[in-house]
Amino acid sequence: MEHIIDKRTRTLRDLRISVTDRCNFRCRYCMPKEVFGADYPFLEREEILSFEEITRLAGIFSEFGVEKIRLTGGEPLLRRNLPVLIESLYNVSGIKDIALTTNGVFLPKHAKALKQAGLTRVNVSLDSLNDEVFMKINDVGRGVKPVLDGIRAAKGEGLEVKVNMVVKKGLSDNEIMPMVHYFKQEGITLRFIEFMDVGTTNGWNYKDVISKKEIHDVINSHYPLEPVEPGYHGEVAKRYRYSGTNTEVGFISSVTESFCTSCNRARISTDGKLFTCLFAQSGFDLKAMIRGKASDKELKEAIRSVWEKRDDRYSEIRTEESQASRKIEMSYIGG
Repeated sequence: MEHIIDKRTRTLRDLRISVTDRCNFRCRYCMPKEVFGADYPFLEREEILSFEEITRLAGIFSEFGVEKIRLTGGEPLLRRNLPVLIESLYNVSGIKDIALTTNGVFLPKHAKALKQAGLTRVNVSLDSLNDEVFMKINDVGRGVKPVLDGIRAAKGEGLEVKVNMVVKKGLSDNEIMPMVHYFKQEGITLRFIEFMDVGTTNGWNYKDVISKKEIHDVINSHYPLEPVEPGYHGEVAKRYRYSGTNTEVGFISSVTESFCTSCNRARISTDGKLFTCLFAQSGFDLKAMIRGKASDKELKEAIRSVWEKRDDRYSEIRTEESQASRKIEMSYIGG
């Protein structure tokens, strides 16, 4: 195993792989319906990486010290036979942790097979416990119950569960404390994500951002919080626990307290492009190399070259001009 570093001395540790660009929700901050409508040109089957291609790339990334893989989308559970991919990744030497980001709706059907295949953890996206608010956010008329059923199913199968809540002013900021009360009682980690300018279609405006500090202060006034040490270098969420308990709250604050200096994540899009930043405008086409019969050695050298040239720090230098630039959509690159 060898470790590679970028121009800012950041190592490569985590790999996020988007397995589909499709989703059953149309959340306003991710896939607004007026853009991702019935005529939207989603990727065709032959354009997306196969399970064999994904597993091959995972094996190469593991040679650089990658131990953790997160499968994303879109909604990854829309990808048929996903447990087959998870089992293949589980058998890749060096991969120790396989996680999944999902809206949770399909977990009652798939949680058992996912766990048996080797999945370790799920992050479930949920922004409100209020049906009216939640339906306004997901824009497909879906209530909260199916998501809560999915969370229970995942816990019941022994999967570690965290809940991710995006907070947007005027939309979900009044849902903070109801979410805290519920998931504190359930003993489930709740993580608050600042509304980010990912992609170009979500109507991002800094005025809509509720900062990590504001959310922390609201919670702390009801339930005193104490900081928790990071589990590893480059951990995205700033961790706290409710005093006197082991239940945690996390904050992902890419807007107001950026973590570019410790970012060690690479991302592979649904169609096999390598991205070194969530806010990137373009990626390196690994799929073209794979289908052009490149050897593992050639793929490894290409990945090394991309990472060693990496100089991304978008959140540190965000400006009105940069936020307006055309960026890859969240549903394409994954979270």
